[in-house]
Amino acid sequence: MATFRRYFNNEQMYVFITFVTYERKEILIQNIDLLKESLKYAMTKFSFGIFAIVVMKEHCHLIISTNKSKEVPQIIKSIKYYFSSHIPEKYISNDISESAIKRNEKGIWQRRYYDHIIRDEKDLYRHVDYIHFNPMKHYNIIPKDWKYSSFQKFIKNHWYEENWCNFNDEYKIDTLDLE
Repeated sequence: MATFRRYFNNEQMYVFITFVTYERKEILIQNIDLLKESLKYAMTKFSFGIFAIVVMKEHCHLIISTNKSKEVPQIIKSIKYYFSSHIPEKYISNDISESAIKRNEKGIWQRRYYDHIIRDEKDLYRHVDYIHFNPMKHYNIIPKDWKYSSFQKFIKNHWYEENWCNFNDEYKIDTLDLE
């Protein structure tokens, strides 16, 4: 069995995270308020901030800032737990394995998630761009027209121009594969 090393320290850091629904069920947009509540709930339990986010139909990318990187697994668990505990019955899957049942899973989330510790400023910009490019990648919707992301916050703070990104992908973001 492989052993994985994680980079843990007590300094402020950014972590890029992706989590996906079970069997990529498209349930996040219609439950966006519950997802927001789940993020707020996790923020009451753990010390982190959301730097950038995009919510897609069946997955979510976010960059959190924290000085307690050891808590990242618990943060994700907390978000998933709250969401799964409060989602309407109609979204709960009846087609899950015995091991999933034993773990009290409901067929809402994939067990695993992806995380990446941001190494430097260039890496941060690359991941923020990827987050905001996601609606274009998946749905051909330009970032300024996707309301389930932090893109408008970045425009307001003058970190992006409103017309950043276009169908020609002049920034070559489409070549990134961070899912």
